[in-house]
Amino acid sequence: MGTVCFTSPAVAQQALTVVYPPAEHQTTANQIFLIGTAPKGEVLVNGKPIQRSPAGHFAPSFPLKVGDNLFTLRYENQQVEIKVKRLSTIQAPPKGLAFAPDSLTPSVDVAKVPGEIICFGATAPTNARVAVKLANQTIALLPQSQNVQLPPSSALLIQQNRPITESVAGNYKGCITALQPASLGAPEFQLTVDGKTTSQLGTGKITILSPLQLEVAEVTAVSGVARTGASTDNSRLTPLPKGTQAAITAREGEWLRLDYGGWINSKEVRILKGVTPPKSIIRSVRARQIAGATEVVFPLQVPVPISVQQGDKSFTLTLYNTTAETDTIRLDDDPLISRLDWQQIAPNQVQYTFNLKFAHQWGYKLRYDGTSLVLTLRHPPQGQREQNAPLKGIKILLDPGHGGKELGSKGPTGYPEKDINLLMSKLVREHLVAKGATVYMTREDDIDVGLGDRVAMIDKLEPDFALSIHYNALPDGGDAIKTKGLATFWYNAQAHSLALFMHNYLVKKLARPSYGVYWNNLALTRPTSTPSVLLELGFMINPTEFEWITNAQEQQKLATAISDGITEWFSTAQ
Repeated sequence: MGTVCFTSPAVAQQALTVVYPPAEHQTTANQIFLIGTAPKGEVLVNGKPIQRSPAGHFAPSFPLKVGDNLFTLRYENQQVEIKVKRLSTIQAPPKGLAFAPDSLTPSVDVAKVPGEIICFGATAPTNARVAVKLANQTIALLPQSQNVQLPPSSALLIQQNRPITESVAGNYKGCITALQPASLGAPEFQLTVDGKTTSQLGTGKITILSPLQLEVAEVTAVSGVARTGASTDNSRLTPLPKGTQAAITAREGEWLRLDYGGWINSKEVRILKGVTPPKSIIRSVRARQIAGATEVVFPLQVPVPISVQQGDKSFTLTLYNTTAETDTIRLDDDPLISRLDWQQIAPNQVQYTFNLKFAHQWGYKLRYDGTSLVLTLRHPPQGQREQNAPLKGIKILLDPGHGGKELGSKGPTGYPEKDINLLMSKLVREHLVAKGATVYMTREDDIDVGLGDRVAMIDKLEPDFALSIHYNALPDGGDAIKTKGLATFWYNAQAHSLALFMHNYLVKKLARPSYGVYWNNLALTRPTSTPSVLLELGFMINPTEFEWITNAQEQQKLATAISDGITEWFSTAQ
């Protein structure tokens, strides 16, 4: 069993401490790192000495075989045993006359419109004959010899994101299309082995929807999460404002596909009764200036789905299920917009492109006011730069990551990331305030603050930009000794220049390694109301970098560099 210790890095370690992996850890990775520390002296893992930092920290990696792996760590008269179980990613085919447990797909109710493909799958013995009986039709499921696996997105962080082609046995698949609306019921999976046959009823029912009787959904969440598919693993699309209406063209379990193509969880909508599939025309558009922004109103007959794309000096808004009858648009000389163009790019899609006067964009909001779509585009901030206060009049939000029960990553001593995040955020705040900035913090103490609450604070305060402060770790399979450096993460295009500039500035100014600049779907990079960037300022699990992270003099240098980088970027962006 491993020992987990949460001690301050300033406290001298008097014993062998192992902080990762936890006891009875399970993983599918092909290797694991052991993170910990001990006073000066030799530490052995399975009888062999391991590399350590000058302060005694260690993070060696070891290969894992499928099944149980035991690591025995010895230091003087101490011994710690760590058991790690590697799970196989390949499901072995069953033996005898049976399907593998939980292998029949689809496993949830599925509804689609006529003509769409519906596929079935099962894991069964390799010498079997497998079929699906659905209503009055029998579909043969054919054996699959190869399977191309894509690793999780996090594999990019350890440079292991190449597809893996595996030889598989016992996997059977088959597909059909149905042309007529009907309730087809649950599929019956049939298995024949050595002349003997058994059957098993699937857990998901199949329905073919009538295109003339589609239900209509209305978004009830403040910002409905639209995705490319029926799972939280699927990529996010532009959020749908509360009130958006669209016809439902498919269902998979609790997920609904809306007529414009995006999927949304049924918990974020309500079904409208007696409503026909929403369609709208649009005849006029009006822009007007409000405090610090330009507000553009799109009068519609019904709140339709939308999407946004930001480009260099352009902001493009697409309205779905909409036909233009536009003859008049009012756009006076505007501090932000040079011209508004529109075009009907498809029979039911109207696209509006705002040509902007500045390369940098400072945030936007979208909402429905009744059936009118209201777009708010923020103007560049009007700072009151002074020689000794270059950030005067500028509002900045700092987000110290994690806090309270959420520790974040841990260094070799058990020192939690949440503490260094807060310490560094306060140091950065001191420097920014000295430059005249108004600085907000999502937390100033070791308390729990939810991701939603942090994002809500950004949207309410509308700072000129937001920085989320973090320190890094790696997923299983990485190399904690060889991986170090600074990284920045962004999501909306308006945050890219800030992320890239801060990354390059800090790497050069501090002569630190670069871990890279990443587009990443994170809660604190997703806000649209302001440019929002997440900084990963080093690896807690790297033994030598952890010493740099916890060095008080280096912390001051880092805080100064972040403040100076913000100041230089801001003068360029303005």
